[in-house]
Amino acid sequence: MMNRRTWLQTTLAAASTSALSSAWAQTLANTGPLITRPIPSSGQRLPIIGLGSSATFAQVARSEDREALKNVMAKMVELGGTVFDTAPSYGASEEVAGKIAQDLGIAQKLFWATKLNVAPRGGGAADAAAARAQLEMSFKRIGKPVIDLVQIHNMGDVQTQLPILREAKEKGRIRYLGITTTFSNQYDSMIDTMRSQKIDFIGTNYAIDDLFAEKTILPLAQERGIAVLVYAPFGRTRLWSRVKGQAVPEWAKEFDATTWAQFFLKFVASHPAVTCITPATSRVSNMIDNMAGGVGRLPDAAMRKRMIQLIDSLPNA
Repeated sequence: MMNRRTWLQTTLAAASTSALSSAWAQTLANTGPLITRPIPSSGQRLPIIGLGSSATFAQVARSEDREALKNVMAKMVELGGTVFDTAPSYGASEEVAGKIAQDLGIAQKLFWATKLNVAPRGGGAADAAAARAQLEMSFKRIGKPVIDLVQIHNMGDVQTQLPILREAKEKGRIRYLGITTTFSNQYDSMIDTMRSQKIDFIGTNYAIDDLFAEKTILPLAQERGIAVLVYAPFGRTRLWSRVKGQAVPEWAKEFDATTWAQFFLKFVASHPAVTCITPATSRVSNMIDNMAGGVGRLPDAAMRKRMIQLIDSLPNA
């Protein structure tokens, strides 16, 4: 399985990381400010590209050398990003990122999105006391009196845990609440909750070769005034395998994409329901590349079809 790091090593071996970073930073300078989208329930605007903390970020967080994560978080903020998505279940990510943000003095600049999910007891209801304790631990790790967003992770016992978040929101301890899943067997539950509950956000998977969300989830989010965080915009590592050995098409410059990461991110960003995309990375060069996917022009409907056709013509990973 080819991941992004392997893809970069294979296709860009002749270029140094600093040269790549300079080129992508120049792209940011040439195409204008980072695109922002409003949170429907409040009107607060968020940068279209953020940072996730699963995958490679979580792997590095478990190690002793965390300088890379410090550099990634600092670079995101430097380039105008604010949204940082984490979860207690992402290993050491939440704790390490909270410490880094406090050390860098950027904790108050970040839009913190974390999650709540205590496993049900014996297949029954979640332990409400344990859920409250987990939420308090997130406050301690993040080091802020108010957390911007807490979502029920992977639709974990919404009936028990959503009222806990409502209570926290009513007390002014969290600004927004929501639900997440990236599992197909939980989509129906997500859709039902979107229809029956008043929530501010959802988080789900969406990519150029993973279009299920377009059928019901994204239109319903627009209808119900729910913000959308997008996870896995690269199909985790799947899309990097599909484009192995392939050059970014020349026509991608029509929407200011010069790398595959920008190609994939601009496709996702071009859907009007998407509020923010949070790909995870532990490399500064990837962070710069990702941010460049949130500036300049976005593909229109005709171009989106052309992009899908191109990826569909490539072998599956």
